[in-house]
Amino acid sequence: MVFFRVLAAMALAGACAAAPAWADSLPHPRPTHAALARPVVPGADAARFARILADFERETDRVMQTGLVVGLGVAVVHRGEMASVRGLGVGDAVRRTPVDEHTVFRLASLSKGFASTTLALLVRDGYVEWDEPVQDLVPMFELSDSRAASKVTLRDVLSHRMGLPYNALDRVLEANEEYPTLVYRLRELPLTCAPGDCYAYQNIAYSLAGDVAFAATGRFYSFEVERRLFHPLGMSNSTFGRDALEASGDYARPHVRNAKGFVPLRPKETYYRVMPAAGANASAHDMALWMLAQLGHRPDVLPLEVLAELHAPEVATPGEIRSIPWRRERVREAQYALGFRVYDYAGHRMIFHGGAVQGYRAAMALLPDHDFGVMLVWNNESAVPSGLLPTLLDRYLGLAPTDWLGLDRLARAPAARKPPAQRKAQRPAR
Repeated sequence: MVFFRVLAAMALAGACAAAPAWADSLPHPRPTHAALARPVVPGADAARFARILADFERETDRVMQTGLVVGLGVAVVHRGEMASVRGLGVGDAVRRTPVDEHTVFRLASLSKGFASTTLALLVRDGYVEWDEPVQDLVPMFELSDSRAASKVTLRDVLSHRMGLPYNALDRVLEANEEYPTLVYRLRELPLTCAPGDCYAYQNIAYSLAGDVAFAATGRFYSFEVERRLFHPLGMSNSTFGRDALEASGDYARPHVRNAKGFVPLRPKETYYRVMPAAGANASAHDMALWMLAQLGHRPDVLPLEVLAELHAPEVATPGEIRSIPWRRERVREAQYALGFRVYDYAGHRMIFHGGAVQGYRAAMALLPDHDFGVMLVWNNESAVPSGLLPTLLDRYLGLAPTDWLGLDRLARAPAARKPPAQRKAQRPAR
């Protein structure tokens, strides 16, 4: 067992270790947004979008005025441009440090898109193949059925089709277990289906993507993301891990709420141990650059054929439609691609992901056919800001107005101003 621990610590370093210090010496080129072949926006359309954006910013201000949100980063991109990038509120409720567009937040499960995109670039460059068995690169990976384990591919890992139960071993991770041990314990779990046959969201198993990257390249996972994505895209405030977050000159601390108000905490380390699944940090400005790249405006970094592979649906996820009100009302189909969700949002293709760990929430939605995207991240567990996303989407798409925010109702309800019950778990949102 000791020998296994030594091997695991070496081979699984791709998901757990930080990038070398000299990575900072790599250049940070100024981003250039290559325009796609899209029709010119008529003046009337531009004026309409300006009104929609102004209304959205006023709604965002109203959300902050409820007193239910500590700090909020918001980015909106449209037709190759940063339409609006804002920081509101404070990063620390005690020190009252203001949030701006460069304040760094923890991204939780939005991290999965960086993992899948990095692996897609490794596939393009011939380091690994989508349908190559993971065991060929990570021999210590095993399941309760050894024949099933030998058939798990990288595509299965990144689309959550490994045959494991939902959120396998997340509770054990939350109890402070180390990642190599958790990977070893995957073999103790009963399978719910054959690999490739059904969907069940994962964090620990998803992070095998980092081990694949390390085995294929000999470079730590976090370094590979930095050299292939963060640096060339100009995402200079983006990092991995708690130490890097706290070393940021300007970062938002997580908060819980008690009878006296919001209390800042130190970010928990646990989910940072699964970096591909939940280990990234970024600012609203950096996430605007990320959305532009995912919408095809940086083909020098992310070629269109790579984006097409990433955003192609792999498995149906009908449970997503029933999860929260705006999805029940607007989402007709829900599927998972490679590190991204794919929704039919009232007849429009939407690329989406949400995330949550203790004291942080995040959501990102892209409408590729409209060259439009929005990202929200905040540093407490209020659900109120999540209504901003469908509010903006509905107005942009010209859908019948629906009150997804409920701000007037909140203002009339004294109970809304009471401290909400705190979650016992910090499991990232699905």
